Amino acid sequence: MKQRPSSNATAPEHWRCDVGGGSVAVIDIPDALDRRRVFDVDVTLIVRVPSGFDGPWHELTVEIDGKRQWSRRVVSASPGFTDGLDYHRRIPLEAGRALRVRAVAGVHGASVQQLCIEAREEG
Repeated sequence: MKQRPSSNATAPEHWRCDVGGGSVAVIDIPDALDRRRVFDVDVTLIVRVPSGFDGPWHELTVEIDGKRQWSRRVVSASPGFTDGLDYHRRIPLEAGRALRVRAVAGVHGASVQQLCIEAREEG
């Protein structure tokens, strides 16, 4: 799901993709020919960790414009509860440049509860 909540051309843009328990989320932000923009991009992965499973782990990979920027695999803690990973980056976009953010979740013994990307333009 992609959205821009305001149709006002001067309002800061806000894009969000929440795939719930899915494993891949993507946001495609089109170019703006008339202005430079700066986005704060946040990616959140939340996993449910079962009790009694030996060695669960979860991982998150973030790609910007098709290039891997960050990837982490960690042991899932808190059996019976949730655990997660977060990524944050500020991305400047010159006029005429579009942006694609892709997040991929991986799990072993845990289950994805939420995978979400948000991009907020500085106001």
